[in-house]
Amino acid sequence: MSQSQATVEQRPTAVPPVAPVLSAPAAAAAGKTPPNKRVLAVVALIALAAIGAGGRMWYRGHYFVETENAYVTGHVHPLSARIPGVVTRVLVEDNQEVKAGDVIAELDPADQHVKIEQIEAQIASVQQQVEQADAQIAQARAQASAAKAQVAQAQAQLVRAQQDAARMGQLYNDQMKAVSKAEVDAATAARASATADVAARSNNASAAQAQIGAATSARDVLKAQVRVLQAQLKDANQQLGYNQIVAPVSGRVGKRSVEVGARIQPGQQLAAIVEDLVWVTANFKETQLAGLQPGQRVKIDVDALPGKELVGRVDSFSPASGNQFALLPADNATGNFTKIVQRVPVKITFDPADLKKYAGRLVPGMSTVVEIDLRQKAPQAAAVAAK
Repeated sequence: MSQSQATVEQRPTAVPPVAPVLSAPAAAAAGKTPPNKRVLAVVALIALAAIGAGGRMWYRGHYFVETENAYVTGHVHPLSARIPGVVTRVLVEDNQEVKAGDVIAELDPADQHVKIEQIEAQIASVQQQVEQADAQIAQARAQASAAKAQVAQAQAQLVRAQQDAARMGQLYNDQMKAVSKAEVDAATAARASATADVAARSNNASAAQAQIGAATSARDVLKAQVRVLQAQLKDANQQLGYNQIVAPVSGRVGKRSVEVGARIQPGQQLAAIVEDLVWVTANFKETQLAGLQPGQRVKIDVDALPGKELVGRVDSFSPASGNQFALLPADNATGNFTKIVQRVPVKITFDPADLKKYAGRLVPGMSTVVEIDLRQKAPQAAAVAAK
């Protein structure tokens, strides 16, 4: 080898120390990370919250019933006219408070006045005819009296003629001829004439009496016409009174659509009057009705009054479910039947103090949430316990 070639010094290689061999259980224990205390605390809190929520749900579901399907309800009276006419005055505004009997609007009374005058003129005319009929009856009665007198006179003459004829018959016979045959014939003829005169005058008297009956009947017909016209006059006066449209009840005016100059027809809705007395109609499921009884206290939350807890009482239950009162109730007799939990309306009245406090704020149609504590004693049992 040449001298320029580097000489490599051989050095011993370092051997790493051999790690002690551990058993398998010891190795697994050495590789496991200790649990985090914060995670355990969070899991415990979640579990407690779940248990608490579940317990609360069970508690409220077991001892309370509530529904959001509840609305404020009240009496809404539609206001309409009873006769046709043209509106001349409107005396109310929207949302105005009115009392029963207050005038809401007025119609033009000219047509009714003309009708009344026509009927009054007809009554006066018929009454004049009645007076004429009374005069005719008086005249017929006088004629009947005269005819009766003539009948009496004719009967008297008949008696005299009969007596004369009898005497003539006695004076003229086969044994005695005290009078002539002509005189006997004359007496007999006078008697026949007197008999015919009595019959004629009796017929005249009967005719006069019939005239009295006819005149009386005509007068009764005229009086009946007067009564009919008087009834028409009364109706016309009532129609005149209908020109004033008045409030049937006390409350507030809403949905006013009547204006001056409008021609309206009978039955046409002009406005609505809403009474201040309202209540809640809560539609509970049929499965929630088992613990409900009239008189139970109700907690009412009105959406329009947030944070205000109102008090009510269960008043009564509807005689049928809402489906039965629907326009087209379901026909469960068909083959494709599906059981659906029905809702039954329950009437809940407000506490009088709340009605007075929130007068004008509680109106029909408002949404509410009602809740009833089923742990309340039955009203009857509570009254017995109080005694």
